[in-house]
Amino acid sequence: MIKAIVCDFDGLIIDTEFVLYEAFCELLKINPSKLPIEEYAHYIGTDSNALYNFIMNKTNGAMTKEEIIKKSHILHKEKLEFPIPRDGVEDYLKEAKSRGLKIGLASSSNREWVTYFLEKINLLEYFDVIQTRDDVENVKPDPTLYKNVINLLGIEPYEAIAFEDSVNGTKAAIAAGLNCVIVPNKVTENLEFKTFHLRLNSMKEKQLFKVIEIIEAL
Repeated sequence: MIKAIVCDFDGLIIDTEFVLYEAFCELLKINPSKLPIEEYAHYIGTDSNALYNFIMNKTNGAMTKEEIIKKSHILHKEKLEFPIPRDGVEDYLKEAKSRGLKIGLASSSNREWVTYFLEKINLLEYFDVIQTRDDVENVKPDPTLYKNVINLLGIEPYEAIAFEDSVNGTKAAIAAGLNCVIVPNKVTENLEFKTFHLRLNSMKEKQLFKVIEIIEAL
């Protein structure tokens, strides 16, 4: 029996990932064709160091990693001045609450980033437990974030559904023993997801109770 849902944040609740991609293109002053999204997508959903190293290589030494981090963060936040949740996200959270399900969040981003935007879109109050990179030594695809959330919620992994948009996040959820529903975004939709339980184009595609029925029937 499903007792909880656990959401990723970046790219799942808000499509921050495509906005960051646009910020990098602007920062590097290049056409998106020079920064193939298929290549960029492999760095999504895990430690940002690998992503910043990738971007730094694209500058041919014109910028240091510190400059890239600082300037891209400013641009990224500017572009997210008026964030909106992805389709169906708030409906899922409302339905989960109405059904008495516990709600957790597992993100490889830092807590300040996550809570800032959750407050901005008025969704912070829905979450019973939040675990971020500040709470673990290793982020996704390491399963610790999900394991922490499950322990804090006081349930078994198989009693939860994780909602993920990235390959690394999906690997983490599966490794932690959760059921996993993938909802890829514009950055991750062409990646190869090898192991998951259900794929949605958006949360508008199926109501939460339908998703739960499908997962419980597996």
